[in-house]
Amino acid sequence: MMEILIPILAVTVIGLICAVGLAVASSVMAVKEDTRFTEIRECLPGANCGACGYTGCDGYAKALLEPGTKTNLCVPGADAVAAQIAALLGVAAEDVVEKIAVVQCAGTCEATSVKADYRGIPSCAAAKLFYGGNGSCIFGCMGFGDCARACPKNAISMQDGIACVDHTECIGCGICEKYCPAGAIKGKHMRTVPTKCISCMRCVAMCSTESRKVPAPMRLAAHLTLKKLCSERKEDKFYL
Repeated sequence: MMEILIPILAVTVIGLICAVGLAVASSVMAVKEDTRFTEIRECLPGANCGACGYTGCDGYAKALLEPGTKTNLCVPGADAVAAQIAALLGVAAEDVVEKIAVVQCAGTCEATSVKADYRGIPSCAAAKLFYGGNGSCIFGCMGFGDCARACPKNAISMQDGIACVDHTECIGCGICEKYCPAGAIKGKHMRTVPTKCISCMRCVAMCSTESRKVPAPMRLAAHLTLKKLCSERKEDKFYL
């Protein structure tokens, strides 16, 4: 009987000693956490979108504890969150540049055509590797929905062959922009007028006296080219 009890008691005593040692070590060697971290984290929306440039809301909250980190980097939280963070840190509140996602492509099923019968992985990134995509315009939306799947708020849907953004749900995180291989979706300032232009400059190449309006914003090269074309036609005005 003692042959069984002695090993059990030995193991029990060793376990108790180890437990006490770990409890003491955790208390003595504990790293004190700034109480402001929890308060700042509660202010952030929890989207974990990375629009701030840090690894999610936790990463941004930790960075805010360091001097010099801007308080207006949370785009989804907008000015309200920036004001709360500034109040907790005791600094002046900064204005947040609020953005929304804008699809810069009007290439619907009626406006464009398919140049190839793509039967690969239903992904924009994959289709882009095959001669720029299956659409006739290599700059436009390919319609496979990479941006829609990446959106944390399900604010993007595919309609008539292209992405469509619900601006009432969009938080301006910019994740969709990163997932679009064609660059057809961009984050734009909410106070600017959204445009469908993707600066492909085809309109400049096709410019005529009757149709010479170029959607803004255009690149400087497009501006100068259009001005040259109109100058050659002896037109005293050109439109951007």
